[in-house]
Amino acid sequence: MILSSVHNRTSEISVRRLQNEPYLVINMVFAGIIMLILLYSLVFSPEKDNYPVPCIHEKITGEKCPSCGLSHSLSLILRVRIGEAYNWNNNGMRVFLFLISQIMLRIFFSRSYIKYPQSLKHIIILDVTGSLILFLITFMPFMVFIFRWL
Repeated sequence: MILSSVHNRTSEISVRRLQNEPYLVINMVFAGIIMLILLYSLVFSPEKDNYPVPCIHEKITGEKCPSCGLSHSLSLILRVRIGEAYNWNNNGMRVFLFLISQIMLRIFFSRSYIKYPQSLKHIIILDVTGSLILFLITFMPFMVFIFRWL
């Protein structure tokens, strides 16, 4: 009975300590945002075309941009209709893979930090470098479009 109480108190302290670690909090926030993006893509249907966020660029200029159809594309990918997804936006699979890889990286680096807290500096450097490279590879078409447009 006493051991159970001590174990519960110890795990409560550990959970509170982990919740106060900025790196872990940031990882949880990023993972949560990514999950919300995927949930958005799952909830809104390409058949109903009921996406609440329109393309601002297309509304203003009348021209399509690299992100036009991305919500449709992600929705179709989550419904395993890959061919149709490419018709809506050929960058959709690239963005989808980026989002999935980021969720996996958030889990991997958080677990690494919990297991090896003394390696925080190395973990953060590896995390930021890898995520930045993935981001640049994924979003290069969008960035090129923006810089050409400016």
